[in-house]
Amino acid sequence: MNKILPLLAVLALSGCATSEETYLGNGEQGLTIDCSGEANSWAACYEKADASCAGTGYRIVGTDGTPALKVSEKTLGADIGNYKNRSVVVVCK
Repeated sequence: MNKILPLLAVLALSGCATSEETYLGNGEQGLTIDCSGEANSWAACYEKADASCAGTGYRIVGTDGTPALKVSEKTLGADIGNYKNRSVVVVCK
């Protein structure tokens, strides 16, 4: 049991962006990409969008999430303890 707990903690902290098909108000099909969490970044959202669109490119329809902190707002240069919500809606070209 003692060996399983650290493994579970690592798996919980390691993040990966997930995508889900969605339909926009105008009927266009898009992708909602969620890259929330401490282990992800906005870059993870855009990398997942590129991979999900098979390299054909994409158009960003909307973003929602926690803004990045300024360097002066960080503790010892890091943003510690704040859960990040990040999602982006894209349409593949």
